[in-house]
Amino acid sequence: MSSVSPGLILVVGGLLIPLLRGNLQRAYALALPLLSAANLLGLGFSGFEHGLHHQVELMGLTLTMTRVDKLSLLFGYIFHLVAFLTIIYSLHVDDAKQMASGTIYAGAGIAAVFAGDLITLFIYWEITAFASVFLIWAANNERANRAAIRYLIVQVSSGVLLLAGAIFQVRDTGSIAFTSFGAKHFSDLDNPAAILILFAFAIKCAFPFLHNWLQDAYPKATPTGTVFLSAFTTKLSVYALIRGFAGLDILIYIGVIMTLFPIFFAVVENDLRKVLAYSLNNQLGFMVVAIGVGSEMAVNGACAHAFAHILYKALLFMSMGAVLHRVGTTKATELGGLYKSMPVTAICCIVGAASISAFPFTSGFISKALTLTAVVDGDHTIVWVGLLIASAGVMEHSGIKIPYFAFFAHDAGIRCERAPLNMQIAMVITAALCILIGCFPGPLYSLLPYAVDYQPYTGAHLVTQFQLLLFAMLAFVILVKYWGYPDEIDSENLDTDWVYRRFLPAVWARGVGAVNAGRAAVLGAADGLLRAGMASVAKYHGPGGVMARTWATSQMVMIGKLMLAFYLLLYFFF
Repeated sequence: MSSVSPGLILVVGGLLIPLLRGNLQRAYALALPLLSAANLLGLGFSGFEHGLHHQVELMGLTLTMTRVDKLSLLFGYIFHLVAFLTIIYSLHVDDAKQMASGTIYAGAGIAAVFAGDLITLFIYWEITAFASVFLIWAANNERANRAAIRYLIVQVSSGVLLLAGAIFQVRDTGSIAFTSFGAKHFSDLDNPAAILILFAFAIKCAFPFLHNWLQDAYPKATPTGTVFLSAFTTKLSVYALIRGFAGLDILIYIGVIMTLFPIFFAVVENDLRKVLAYSLNNQLGFMVVAIGVGSEMAVNGACAHAFAHILYKALLFMSMGAVLHRVGTTKATELGGLYKSMPVTAICCIVGAASISAFPFTSGFISKALTLTAVVDGDHTIVWVGLLIASAGVMEHSGIKIPYFAFFAHDAGIRCERAPLNMQIAMVITAALCILIGCFPGPLYSLLPYAVDYQPYTGAHLVTQFQLLLFAMLAFVILVKYWGYPDEIDSENLDTDWVYRRFLPAVWARGVGAVNAGRAAVLGAADGLLRAGMASVAKYHGPGGVMARTWATSQMVMIGKLMLAFYLLLYFFF
């Protein structure tokens, strides 16, 4: 088993899911991640030391199907874990297309983090794009279909850039090995391969101005599809950035912007799943900052935060997916009081909200602490302040707003059944992991790429975090009670995607209108000329026209003589 590339069992096995039905299909789907995880664990017990394995020669290039080190193993472990939990969460859904696409998507993400070369990475990079789009299409409505097309265009564009970068890499170095580019400043990226590959990763990591595919597509996917989507695409790009661009200082500033700008949109957003999509951007920013700092502690922080984030973000999307499944909406204007009907979902949502807010004794606390400490140690004081502001912001819009408006606030009078048992089991397990990791961070720290000598539970850190959380809660209470929290409006908010969803279509429509108007004017003028010409022909050649009269033979002879004389004159003079 250990000779099989990690994740490949899920990719190939997922193709067979549509051939099965009922409980057999569910049991088979559950078995796949377990079998794949056993294969991954087997790498450590069958002579596979850390290094490059399963190398294949193709057209003079060396493809490395499996690269095993602590970085790839960490992401392999968490990807398998969340795949298993998400399949449990999906068991109530009788849709082989969703189950198959989600399983293949997860497998491709796992295989990608073990890819040791750019071509293998590109192959799995594109499989994740094509497999995941079916999770959006599965919603089976016009809005989701349009979003899926936009999503696919963006994801394929990222793959095209990655492939172009690989081609330039071969041209310049003769190798396609996926290793660090060693750049510390953007000016150090003096070859097109590094720049193209960085932009490919930036798209999937939802950098500012490249991020709108995330808020556009994720909230429109199915309840189970969104949980799958939240785990793999963006975290695969985080892995890729760590592998290729750790220490690139421009990422520090890009990451800070990523943590801050979603706050403003999340506060006024009505769709709670879209709020979570914005907070996903916020949390990615912390990881990107850590990657930019590039120290051992910072890289550990990025990895730990990615690990923890996959779990608590999946938990939050699970809770909102359960609400959507039972109520049919996740709009704040239509929810409230659901804790009475869905108490387990409400409790799990609160655990996820506490984790994303880095509440002590949750996974978010022990992972974010590494990043903040690394930023301080790197003398990035202003960046540290920005991250504190972002932490307060995520506490407000994901830590408080999500559970408050969905389960408490005003009672909307909704009474429904509890979430299906499999959904509750998946949420409870995920919530328990968030708490266990927060209380006992040692096992997670032991998996990180570098040795960890760090204690998150110090008096200074606890006091700082409690102060931050209490002030964020106080600000929320004051806004709600006295100054007025921004109204939740039943509408779809656009940010920079306004450019391609409103402005460019409007420009296109005006351009098409101008072309049609010009075409109509040209055709009208041509029609007028044609009609005038036909009228002139009718005047001289129609009934009663000069050319239609009966001519005497003598007149015809005279005309012939004149034409012959004219021809002789032309011949004489020319």
